[in-house]
Amino acid sequence: MAIKKELKALARPSLAEALDEYSVEGELYQKLENNKVLCHACGHRCVIYDGLRGICKVRYNKDGKLFVPKGYVAALQSDPTEKKPFFHVLPGSLTLTFGMLGCDYHCSYCQNWLTSQALRDSTAGIEPMTVTATEMVSLAKRYGASMIGSSYNEPLITSEWALDVFRIAREQGFKNAFISNGNATREVLEYLRPLTDCYKVDLKSMQDRNYRKLGGLLSTVLETIPRLVDMGFWVEIVTLVIPGFNDSNEELKGAAKFLASVSPDIPWHVTAFHKDYKMTDPDNTSPETLIRAAEIGLEAGLRFVYAGNLPGWVKTYENTYCPNCLKLLVERYGYRILNYYITPDGKCPNCFSTIPGIWW
Repeated sequence: MAIKKELKALARPSLAEALDEYSVEGELYQKLENNKVLCHACGHRCVIYDGLRGICKVRYNKDGKLFVPKGYVAALQSDPTEKKPFFHVLPGSLTLTFGMLGCDYHCSYCQNWLTSQALRDSTAGIEPMTVTATEMVSLAKRYGASMIGSSYNEPLITSEWALDVFRIAREQGFKNAFISNGNATREVLEYLRPLTDCYKVDLKSMQDRNYRKLGGLLSTVLETIPRLVDMGFWVEIVTLVIPGFNDSNEELKGAAKFLASVSPDIPWHVTAFHKDYKMTDPDNTSPETLIRAAEIGLEAGLRFVYAGNLPGWVKTYENTYCPNCLKLLVERYGYRILNYYITPDGKCPNCFSTIPGIWW
């Protein structure tokens, strides 16, 4: 009996092989000699030999063609848009958020590791669920969402599928969003831009050695952020503040100064870490640390700085204020909008200053 079980387990296809059933030829790649391909979906720019996979493990070369995921989700939920987090996009709205499997990073503290690390960690246990792009947009309508977002794993590695969904969503009047680590290429951003309105980037650290531990390069993310702004995406930035990893005054000042140099209008979210996945040593982030980080952001010249994940504990750093006259414009408690005063044309009702964002 034990031998039969072992043989059955050996015969069962791997998760990667199962996902291959949901694959089509991709668009974000270049054919090379000897049946190799160069993938443009993320900053790794993997050169993939015939029969092998990229770092993400979901984009693979078969007979000199790059195959990519399509036609399934591993996570699907209607969330407050503030949870993404986008604070300057249709406050109080819902975003139908979908995720697939795989990631081009391997962060030890990932709070979405069940989807992002499923191909590296057999304990994740997540299976794909078949769905069409049309069905997803229909679900967004049914649940009253105003935006559709690709998240939960790294959406760059499934960009072709996201665009299939976004194309139908745009025709139906939805906004579209990427919730990403920012490990992008110029090619993928040019591919996404016609159908993608909003882009959230995780700025995880200002130290390259930290990024290398996570599987990426700081330089790539620092190139992506100004490129997104220049290309006209609405951009918001998140830094998960982790004690002992990226919470020093020096590092927080570095992040804030960099963002302010790109645009002082970029909203910067400093959010609280909690012990998760493989990172259980650091303390959870305190309210005092988030308040300190938010103050550093304002001192650096950023006009919109928010402290997240600790509702009610971070003074006024959940709210949006007019940077000109300091009038309260959006009052929040966590993901709930308590009061909203921005005019339909996106201005402060008191001094008529334009407030950057996508408003009602």
